[in-house]
Amino acid sequence: MSEHDAHQHQDDTGGNGGLDVLAERFEAYRGHLRAVAFRMLGSAAEAEDAVQETWFRLSRSDTSEVANLGGWLTTVVGRVCLDLLRSRRTRGEQPLDTWEPVASATQDPAQDALLADSVGSALLVVLDQLNPAERLAFVLHDLFGVPFEEVGGVLGRTPAAARQLASRGRRRVRGADAPETDLVRQRAVVDAFLAAARDGDFEGLLAVLDPDVLARGEAGTTIGATGVASGAKSFARLAAESRPALVDGATGLVRYVDDRLERALTFTFVADRIATIDIVTDPTRLAELTIEPAGV
Repeated sequence: MSEHDAHQHQDDTGGNGGLDVLAERFEAYRGHLRAVAFRMLGSAAEAEDAVQETWFRLSRSDTSEVANLGGWLTTVVGRVCLDLLRSRRTRGEQPLDTWEPVASATQDPAQDALLADSVGSALLVVLDQLNPAERLAFVLHDLFGVPFEEVGGVLGRTPAAARQLASRGRRRVRGADAPETDLVRQRAVVDAFLAAARDGDFEGLLAVLDPDVLARGEAGTTIGATGVASGAKSFARLAAESRPALVDGATGLVRYVDDRLERALTFTFVADRIATIDIVTDPTRLAELTIEPAGV
């Protein structure tokens, strides 16, 4: 934050001392906010602008009653990004055929590269298929765990509507509407992934994973082919007990224990490689899934 900004907002925060404390608290969340904005916007420069706008809104707001500042900031940056995405659509801007990160004028280039590596162009290309509301609901809820009540508040919709938007975005990201020929090709990739995991074949796993693959579940997130392959290799027994299935219409894997669904994996594909892996183990979420035989 610049000296000019500090003077500009001094009156709203009870003097420089209060502003300094607020700025320190904000800085603790800056990396998280930049990650949210980058996934929403696909541009390091625009993400930095969104984070700075979030700071302006924070410095002008009374947050004395806010119990969860991180959650408050996440919803604010989401709202800022939603406005930017809608503005893009209004201007008729189209995503580039080949996405490349845009360097920020105010951010360290090395940090921009780190951001790009942490997200991966594959996921950003997939997210670009969603409309602004779907993208925000999917990113905030599925990637960052924001409750649907708060997502709905950002969108100006009910929690149920926000849940529906996230579900629609999730289906589109996972390729639920893919033609049968795509499902056949995806099944072949998943079969290769499953065989490599069962055999502990590290190189075989790398061959079917996108370099920027993202694996996420209730236990956390792993980014990059090496990390994901290492994790998959260590679960050879689980892989041996898993079988292909259609999960909410998308190519996936399921594992049953005593006829009870214990976990489900769904995949997003880019260029015939696995770009994202979603691992569901929560019983409530599992109960909401529709599981069908793979059929191919």
